[in-house]
Amino acid sequence: MNDTKFQSIVERIQLYLDNELSQAKASELLRELHANPAYLEIFNKEQSFRALIKSHIDKRKPSPDLIQSIKDRIKAAQAHPPKQMVRA
Repeated sequence: MNDTKFQSIVERIQLYLDNELSQAKASELLRELHANPAYLEIFNKEQSFRALIKSHIDKRKPSPDLIQSIKDRIKAAQAHPPKQMVRA
């Protein structure tokens, strides 16, 4: 498999796993993967890699104080929007 073809299939697999492909493009990719064992192997490796990464990420929720601080800053920014500069 040449580098361009390999890069193309990897990009499309990543888009698929990120839910960024249209339904038609996703179906086309899946048909291509099942018709080519090498492509299917790339897909399986990418999927396994993502699962490994997700299983090792510590998903902590932000503290209530942080959330309130962000909300307060948004409210303050909305109450006092920056003045626009007028160009002559």
